[in-house]
Amino acid sequence: MTKIRSFFTSLTAMAVGAISFASTTDVAKAQTHNTNPYVNAAVMSHIPNAPRSKGSCGIFETCASTEHGLGKGNFMVGLSAVYIMPQDRNQRIWLRDENAGGKWLALGQGGGGLLDNGDLASPAAAGTHGAYITTTNPVMPELNLRYFITDHISVGLIATSSRTQVELYNVPGIGHSLNVGTIWVLPPTLTFAWHFLPHRRFNPYVGLGANIDWFHNGTGNLTASKAGPGIGMPQLNAGFTGGPSLNAGFDYQLVGNWFFNLDIKQMFVRMHAWAKGGLLDIPGAVSLDGHDLAGPGSQIKVHEGLDPTVVSAGIAYRFF
Repeated sequence: MTKIRSFFTSLTAMAVGAISFASTTDVAKAQTHNTNPYVNAAVMSHIPNAPRSKGSCGIFETCASTEHGLGKGNFMVGLSAVYIMPQDRNQRIWLRDENAGGKWLALGQGGGGLLDNGDLASPAAAGTHGAYITTTNPVMPELNLRYFITDHISVGLIATSSRTQVELYNVPGIGHSLNVGTIWVLPPTLTFAWHFLPHRRFNPYVGLGANIDWFHNGTGNLTASKAGPGIGMPQLNAGFTGGPSLNAGFDYQLVGNWFFNLDIKQMFVRMHAWAKGGLLDIPGAVSLDGHDLAGPGSQIKVHEGLDPTVVSAGIAYRFF
């Protein structure tokens, strides 16, 4: 009886083991043949980039990708209207009288004139003979380029060519002003500026630079009604010069990469000009205290501080 009971116990244990083995095999097969894509998906070797927007940012639009304000690496090209106001300071005017042995006679402010005895007069003694010149205030277009070396520091170059008219007043022996003529000046200016608010819509700055001034295409322009028939004005010439400059201004981001710019520069420039021929070749055309200062070979030379204040306003586009 005991043997029969042991036999049935062993048989029951074998049956339970067989059922457990079969269940484990079925689970393994089910896992092997599972077609669920989230379980059997392959591991990605590279995560793809986010899809690009199908739209584009127009040249006159501000988009999410538009850089705010100005900073390091930006390059701008601008076009402005510039108003030039020469100060006409510290003038000195001389006339070389060939009839007096080529002596240079001071005619300008601070120089005086010629006394009746032929000697040079002091400014006080000859105050009524102070010839002086003025230059006009032209309005011209201006091209400017700027590059931001850092967020705060930019380097800029401006280029314009202005046409200035020169008027000569209180000339000895002539009781009215003379339109001496016109002359063009090309003053390229290199400026380094410090910007206070980089990456802001409103960004003021101050700067320091230097300019070079090339005077060219000077022409005499005295009409016959002022000088008499057949009398022309001396040819106007000026030398090459230059000087330092100071400036201040601001940029304001209008829309997209477009900016409004306002800039004020104070330049320090001296002009060295001279004229000969024409009116000066006519004996008796220019006199002082009864002395004839004109004749073949006579010349006028002028040294003056133009020191123009330059105001410009315009728009600029940021390319990168």
